[in-house]
Amino acid sequence: MPSMRDAVVVGAGPNGLTAAVELARRGLSVELFEAMGTVGGGARTEELTLPGFRHDPCSAVHPLGVGSPAFSAMPLTERYGLEWLHPELPLAHPFPDGTAVTLARSAAETAASFGPRDAGAYRRLVAPFLGRWATLVGDFFKVPWDGLPRDPVTLARFGLLGLQPVDWLVRRFRDDRARALMFGLAAHAIGPTTSPATGGIALVFALAAHEVGWPVPRGGSQSLSDALAAYLRDLGGTVHTGVEVRRLDELPPARAYVFDTSPTALARIAGLGDAYRHFRYGPGVFKIDYALDGPVPWTSADARRAGTVHLGPSSGEIAAALRSAVDGAQPRPPFLITAQPSLLDPSRAPRGKHVFWAYGHVPRGWSGDATEEIERQIERFAPGFRDLVLARATAGPPELALRNANYVGGDIACGAFSGLQTLLRPKLARVPYATAHPAVFLCSSATWPGPGVHGMSGHNAAKAVWRRLRAAG
Repeated sequence: MPSMRDAVVVGAGPNGLTAAVELARRGLSVELFEAMGTVGGGARTEELTLPGFRHDPCSAVHPLGVGSPAFSAMPLTERYGLEWLHPELPLAHPFPDGTAVTLARSAAETAASFGPRDAGAYRRLVAPFLGRWATLVGDFFKVPWDGLPRDPVTLARFGLLGLQPVDWLVRRFRDDRARALMFGLAAHAIGPTTSPATGGIALVFALAAHEVGWPVPRGGSQSLSDALAAYLRDLGGTVHTGVEVRRLDELPPARAYVFDTSPTALARIAGLGDAYRHFRYGPGVFKIDYALDGPVPWTSADARRAGTVHLGPSSGEIAAALRSAVDGAQPRPPFLITAQPSLLDPSRAPRGKHVFWAYGHVPRGWSGDATEEIERQIERFAPGFRDLVLARATAGPPELALRNANYVGGDIACGAFSGLQTLLRPKLARVPYATAHPAVFLCSSATWPGPGVHGMSGHNAAKAVWRRLRAAG
């Protein structure tokens, strides 16, 4: 008879790894199972195009990772080789005329890029939160049952702004350039600009740039996942890769089972029937990873020094693209989120070459090819881009879902960011990580605080598991 583990974790994405580490740090015996051949989930690095070109198939830039309360409490940089590389500019939002607004490390520099009509409005928007990142994010990312907020006044002030749709938040700006940048930040949530709390998404990303930056891990996102896995092993945890779990009884006996999976996959594996029948998945994305013969020839000088570049020339065009994807139509033209990590990390490509990626939003489950639309949009801001392409790897919703089962229909957020589900993920519950099965828990980005490589869903779920096991004795 196999010995009883304290906890078994299914899925080695950032949240599964974080949950496993948090439980092992408390002295529990932990075993982790991952279906893919390597750990990482949405934080991997692979040679997708040509030898020597190392791409991040999903996440690449990590403002919420470097600023995560969970990761910050671990010795990932001191003992496990994780190194954050910061671009000169976190984000550039260029326009076809070669100008740009920028999200800089300095709030004053960011405000100046908005122009005199909106500089003061931006400074007033972010000023109450500057210097308060650690307490604000710590309070915002946890769940109500996990104690009182450390800074309730700042949290309440953020809540009044953050619960607004970004449509409302940008009314303080007079020029569309400032509105376009904020819409682009909110678009990371992959929901309509009219959705509640999209203003909060935009504000969190803006504050992250000023407080902690938008860095990339040296060597790619895999470095973060490998650091978490190494720490887990040193804590006594066991990691199994290449093991797909189809039923709960395939796992070793344990006091708790923690799933870094979609809610529907959890229900299928754990035999919970239609427990998550009302959970909704959002639009998908179409992503292209490029091997380039040189840096992207942006007409904007600011874009040439930014780690992340957003491509949407107006707030109206961005809003229309997001709405089209939600409504089931291919956006034409798409709003693009792009990143150029080899500007900071030469190890990602052969000498003189570069890696670059771009993705746009498409309907969930869409099986078309958006390559032409995406590259036409890039060429609006970087004429001659296509001449530099050595190879490309494309992935629409079906391919993304095959790479990562949590991306249901190509939804990289593992759940629609709209309506009540924006905040009540995966459903209304005092402990959203618990399930109808007393020993089964959910820790993926389908739970609060949602998508992003920050590990906080895993961190919060581990606390729920710990409390349940402690109460059981």
